[in-house]
Amino acid sequence: MSTAARVLAMLAERGETLAVAESLTGGLVASRLTEVPGASRAFRGSVTAYATALKSELLDVDPALLEARGAVDAEVAAQMAAGVRRRLGATWGIATTGVAGPAAQDGQPVGTVYVAVSGPSGAGKTAALRLNGGREDIRKESVRRVLGLLSGELHGNARAQDTEQNGGT
Repeated sequence: MSTAARVLAMLAERGETLAVAESLTGGLVASRLTEVPGASRAFRGSVTAYATALKSELLDVDPALLEARGAVDAEVAAQMAAGVRRRLGATWGIATTGVAGPAAQDGQPVGTVYVAVSGPSGAGKTAALRLNGGREDIRKESVRRVLGLLSGELHGNARAQDTEQNGGT
């Protein structure tokens, strides 16, 4: 079973939903999710905000942050994930932003990628990646990594819920 299928199954089982914000992956995360039969049980939708201005306009990323740091930044990824979660009314939000090439962007070299997860409590997690390979390799690996990050957060969240339900601390 693919990571996409596993996260969708876990979300559906818990009655939770997912929204996706993409930049460098250009819709590949949403595509990977919608390849899974029954994805609509948990997948709400996605926003592909390739242009920097759209990250602010559609995903509520702070324009001052974008001005100061550019679109390829950990906090931008975190705000994208939180913004898409809010805007699409999902339990969870995930995001990708980075440089797939062929040239550097915002002073960041090719292969610099940030992926983020925003969860139901508003808490989130961001990962900084330094990926090798060509443009398609970087984009595909970014998809794999953001779904892996979400999977880890879902499993951690499930363990925390089990502890709470069983009276642990």
